[in-house]
Amino acid sequence: MDYGFNVKAGEGVFINANCHIIDTCLVTIGARTLFGPNVHLYSGTHPLDPALRNGTKGPESGKEIHIGEDCWLAGNVTVLPGVTIGKGATIGTGSVVTKVRRSFPFYHWLPLLELC
Repeated sequence: MDYGFNVKAGEGVFINANCHIIDTCLVTIGARTLFGPNVHLYSGTHPLDPALRNGTKGPESGKEIHIGEDCWLAGNVTVLPGVTIGKGATIGTGSVVTKVRRSFPFYHWLPLLELC
């Protein structure tokens, strides 16, 4: 964790190995949510203009990240600033989440694939 005091995790959250949380802003993780290995949550950001960014002397800003209850973020998932992931959502391996993801019922029609 970057700061360590801007992270709130619910009961029964499982965070696998090599998780990185940049908690410039509040990051909430709902109860019973599961993280695969190498999940990265980035609530912080820097200006795109290099003159404003000015290396480590420039400003840091960000937006909150909210992950609902009973979610599963598989391995190598990256969540960007300002994202909300709804209750029960599954985020597939290697995804970069740039937008709000709705709760599970929105996705109920998607076919499930089981690998043996």
